[in-house]
Amino acid sequence: MKLKNFLLATIVLITTASILNAQPADVKSALKRGDALVAQEQYKAAIEEYNKVSTRDGDAYARATYNIGVCHYELWQTDEAIAFYKRAIELRGGKYPRASYALGVASEDVGKLNEAKLAYQQAMNAFAPAIYRLGLLEANAGEFKKAAALFRDAASREGQHVAASRNNLGVMLVRLGFLKEAEKEFEIALKETKGRFDDAAHNLKLCRSLALVKATD
Repeated sequence: MKLKNFLLATIVLITTASILNAQPADVKSALKRGDALVAQEQYKAAIEEYNKVSTRDGDAYARATYNIGVCHYELWQTDEAIAFYKRAIELRGGKYPRASYALGVASEDVGKLNEAKLAYQQAMNAFAPAIYRLGLLEANAGEFKKAAALFRDAASREGQHVAASRNNLGVMLVRLGFLKEAEKEFEIALKETKGRFDDAAHNLKLCRSLALVKATD
């Protein structure tokens, strides 16, 4: 039985930023209109609204800059998205975990894996999905121990990534030869999703079959 038949789950989580209540009414309105247009997938119109927030508007400008990056990403304008994510991070003095995560995803899309890794590392202390994506990079590079540690860390933090992290931790444990531990992770992933996780179900079946084969060797 080939270990490559085990499936790694992938997720992408990119959303617009929340709005600060302390912002002036016109700035709040522009951000709200932009967010509403993003929800309607009218990304070009949303960019026009976000552009109404000026450099004088402090943190709101950083948020608008990030949101413009999201719009460009959704328009398949990845290079432009990267530029806006980087600018938003710069405006926050390097402390914008959500933007760093988005920068990592976009950098992966254009094959800049080293830049993606650095972006995820910048975000990982405050944004759990970045830990998950960093785990995927390490797994694909064959660094199974590092990936397992990252998936375990991600799984310990709340969010939509938890079940996928459990599944992927299971895959890494299989690669490392820990079948019983892997089986538990696949079971947890299925429990987290109330049985609606095809990859985990597939992997659990394979894991049990592999354990039977080894038991009869």
